[in-house]
Amino acid sequence: MQYNFDEVIERRGTDSVKWDAVKDRWGRDDLLPMWVADMDFRTPPFVMDALRKRLEHEVLGYTFACGEWYDSICNWLRRRHGWEITREMLTFVPGIVRGQAFALQCFTEPGDKVMVMTPVYHPFFLVTERLGREVVYSPLDLQDGQYQIDFDRFSRDIQGCRALILCNPHNPGGRVWQMEELQRIAAICKENHVFVISDEIHADLTLPPYKHHPFATVSEDAARISLTFMAPSKAFNMPGLGSSYAVIVDKEIRDCFQKFMESGEFSEGHLLAYIGTAAAYTHGDEWLDQMLAYIKGNIDFTESYLREHIPGVGMIRPQASYLVFLDCRALGLSQEELNRLFVDKAHLALNDGAMFGKPGEGFMRLNVGCPRSVLEQALKQLEAAVQRRL
Repeated sequence: MQYNFDEVIERRGTDSVKWDAVKDRWGRDDLLPMWVADMDFRTPPFVMDALRKRLEHEVLGYTFACGEWYDSICNWLRRRHGWEITREMLTFVPGIVRGQAFALQCFTEPGDKVMVMTPVYHPFFLVTERLGREVVYSPLDLQDGQYQIDFDRFSRDIQGCRALILCNPHNPGGRVWQMEELQRIAAICKENHVFVISDEIHADLTLPPYKHHPFATVSEDAARISLTFMAPSKAFNMPGLGSSYAVIVDKEIRDCFQKFMESGEFSEGHLLAYIGTAAAYTHGDEWLDQMLAYIKGNIDFTESYLREHIPGVGMIRPQASYLVFLDCRALGLSQEELNRLFVDKAHLALNDGAMFGKPGEGFMRLNVGCPRSVLEQALKQLEAAVQRRL
């Protein structure tokens, strides 16, 4: 089956954060939203069909995780990532950010140091701070157009930390960490008695020829000191279902986390999350491959357009995901001026790079998970704004 990703779908009026919250966020509603990390494509038909079929039965009673939920995840991780897991390793979580909060409460204490590598998805440090933990910011290096880990700095910064929140693949840079890099992280963290919380929500959005390596698979050390969060929500455009899960290889860690989750009934999912996940992972290979090819085309288009038409704006080419970190430093603007350029002149709503930490200053995050016609319109608006400034 050939899927249509060129279709423009009206999302206004659906309580969409991406579209309907623009006015509350920016105080105006004339902006083209290219910010929140969901896509403007239809949620796959096989997911919608599974949800509709269940809703035809007009009793929405209490529901447990169906066997298909467990089997679909195990089969998907084996098929797509070469990761052999068992049902016992799985725990439902109602969203990955919530899962991180649960893990921090389970495995750290108030006042403990928790390291993040910036620029990085901002809830990593916001949630940590709100829970009374001390955030240690360890910046990544931008070299040859990609973020790199300075392991000398990493080794210094990790000392005294209780936990590391790892973004694998990286957001907003789109970096797919190599196995050797993950192995070094695992070895250093084990030596320093640091627990690793690995956020792998973008794993299924890894773009060929790159390969995602689940952190827990790279070494025995990694498996013994970590917890992994995953979800079908980004890849299959279904974040509204809250269908995340944890994979925990080590039995001691697993028992501790599951006990914590059960104590507050945090691991009780809902029927649409279970059904949606099972449908996505059972029937989603072809749709996902086509969608990733379309996203790669959008990334190619963006890179070419910037190079040819918008001097002063470059990009970090993502190795995973539909999020493109625009490098605007050559424009010579302050972050406030940069935001005004995008909002007041280009009429675009993007994520301010500074929200991901100080190393994100001079950058803006662009979501290219949309029909190409919408992406082209956004880039034309940006081109006009930059030309007027010049």
